[in-house]
Amino acid sequence: MGNLLRILSDKSHQPKVDFYLDFEGASPRDDEKEVYAEVEVVLESAKSILAELRTYEGASDDIRQAIQNPSDEAMQQKAWAAVSPSVLKLKNYFDYSASIERIIPKLLGYLTSSSDSVLRRLEEHQAIAKQLAHILQFTLSFDDMKMTNPAIQNDFSYYRRTQSRMRMDGQSAEVVSNEMANRMSLFYANPTPMLKTVSDSTSKFVEENKEIPLENTADILGTLAELCRTMIDTPAYRDRFQSTETVLFCLQVMVGNIILYDHTQPAGVFCKKSTIDVRQCVKLLRDTQEEIPAQQGAIESLINALRYTTKHLNDETTPKQFKQLLA
Repeated sequence: MGNLLRILSDKSHQPKVDFYLDFEGASPRDDEKEVYAEVEVVLESAKSILAELRTYEGASDDIRQAIQNPSDEAMQQKAWAAVSPSVLKLKNYFDYSASIERIIPKLLGYLTSSSDSVLRRLEEHQAIAKQLAHILQFTLSFDDMKMTNPAIQNDFSYYRRTQSRMRMDGQSAEVVSNEMANRMSLFYANPTPMLKTVSDSTSKFVEENKEIPLENTADILGTLAELCRTMIDTPAYRDRFQSTETVLFCLQVMVGNIILYDHTQPAGVFCKKSTIDVRQCVKLLRDTQEEIPAQQGAIESLINALRYTTKHLNDETTPKQFKQLLA
């Protein structure tokens, strides 16, 4: 591969990760091609799902009218007809989460199984690391849009209430099966459902592969976060970006790894033993906000993700400096 340049140690507890991972052009090795192709099929749907979710309007007006006029059967039917297509969309998103859950262990298997150093593993499997990065980018984007669009939860809540009432009245009321609706309810009740999917899949991978040292998974997440920061901070690396969007992509992947690390490591990301320098990562986010005004909103969403979707930020044991940093 030839991209591994050097590893420098600073005076802190954390080694400085200093190499270039080609997120834009890394290609799979021969022994990766089967899994890479499988993951690419999953990733191909990510853009269309995000585009659809970005314009998701739901059936809020029709639902409101139906609730305000419970005896008007025409309005009830209109609301049902309006919400049914939305439920099918939500089922599609839920089904997609199962695809994400299925491929996470396959990617982690490549990145954690070897006894080589974490840097060597990333150098050897850059195409696999790139795919994991794209999954984390999708996860953050999906959850951000889900959290900021109340119509998603409102539509499904109305569907469940109406489905129950129609059943009691002896009417046919099944856009999705009752079992599926129950599973979807659990999924959408979580404020960050895709993150939970990725986190649970990662934890399951660790639990089912006890022959792989626990720290291997933590090292991959921590190193990916740190190398994203380094690549943006280092002019020689940043100049190699072919697209202006790669800066934002690296920030998204950095934040995604911080959050996933915090959810899957017992002590979290804010403890002294964490391999991620959260303070420097947040500083980079704020500096990039000032540097690229057009990305201010997108970067603020990433800072909010650290504020509201990390697991250990508000723990009593978390140093106050982190809470103040993200206040």
